[in-house]
Amino acid sequence: MSSSRNFYQEQKGTGPGTAVQPTASEIKQGFAPGVAIVPTPKLYQPLTIRQLTLKNRIAMSPMCMYSSDDGFATDFHLVHIGQYALRGVGLIIMEASGVVPEGRITPNCLGIWKDEHIEKLQQIVSFAHTNKSAIGIQLAHAGRKSSTTAPWLMKVHGVNADAEHGGWPDNVVGPSALPFSEGSWSPQEMTVQQILDVQLKFADAAVRAHKAGFDVIELHGAHGYLIHEFLSPISNQRTDQYGGSFDNRIRFLVETVRRVRQVWPQEKPLFVRLSMTDWVEPSDKVPTGGWTEEESVELAKVLAGEGVDLIDCSTSGSSPLQKIPLDFGYQVPFAAAVKQQVPQILSGAVGLIVDAKQANEIVENNNADLVFLARTLLREPNFALDAANQLGAFSQYPHQYERGRRKTKHTFV
Repeated sequence: MSSSRNFYQEQKGTGPGTAVQPTASEIKQGFAPGVAIVPTPKLYQPLTIRQLTLKNRIAMSPMCMYSSDDGFATDFHLVHIGQYALRGVGLIIMEASGVVPEGRITPNCLGIWKDEHIEKLQQIVSFAHTNKSAIGIQLAHAGRKSSTTAPWLMKVHGVNADAEHGGWPDNVVGPSALPFSEGSWSPQEMTVQQILDVQLKFADAAVRAHKAGFDVIELHGAHGYLIHEFLSPISNQRTDQYGGSFDNRIRFLVETVRRVRQVWPQEKPLFVRLSMTDWVEPSDKVPTGGWTEEESVELAKVLAGEGVDLIDCSTSGSSPLQKIPLDFGYQVPFAAAVKQQVPQILSGAVGLIVDAKQANEIVENNNADLVFLARTLLREPNFALDAANQLGAFSQYPHQYERGRRKTKHTFV
């Protein structure tokens, strides 16, 4: 689509959020100090993955917005995603998008299960590209945690979305017939044919993502949703080829990756988000405490050989018994473990990364290749523009917002 380029000038160069040297005029006007800015902080150094080059190492983590109708992206998504492209985020990952309608977390979640979804997504992608940001989409199936209610509706309708409120309680599925918690829907155990059908739906969604123009696909293998449910013995107690041993529990994801990689262009990156640990104490029922860091690292080695380019390292979501040691950057060590132990694949850090110094240190110290920000960007949408100043660098602004730069001195020139 080219219509979005008709009403304003395309951003210059590599776009907002790119580290550049200030011009004499910008120094004179007080937008930058009167000294050369070197070296470029690693957070603002480009990163090339296959044939995609990101202008900086700042990525927007996929975050559910619960603002879709029948899976369709809306003007909300155009404005929401568009602001981060305009404000210099290097890679934007759109929220978890259901590959089938019953794979959504809530009835209000985004979807990509039919061709009619493509048109609005194309508009959003085109706007991101006009502002020189790369954009991806997270493909997802919520499994046993599907058919719930948007957060702001829970007090009205309860946690679970029943049929009256657009839910599908009779069509909730999982690797085993085990509910997430006492009050959750009870899932049906998937048959092998259902497993194969869902894998094909992931591949179909990947084809639509390419038609929409996305640069990256991320498969959602975390937070207790379907792929993660197959990985973790907490939720997977199957006795066939998809349960039991490590090789069997990773089979659903590995086969899904193969199907997606077959239809997703070779020049485009493929990411997988993993919960690197379940944060659950070992018990007699689950001696390992669930999915572990060691298994995640071994899985990363397998995925590297299947054409996955980056592991987005999150944690948790399999059990209400989880005990998460929340602290700033608490998940960074998992990204570091992948980077150190699986050098053939890239890693992304996410979780309580809250300021420029912390984000830059993660990549400067080689603990990750990419920094994913979520709530920090909701609070500070200008992060990619302003963090450069905090690191002693100077970033390109969108030309429409140039006059709004912070100044080191005030002048009328």
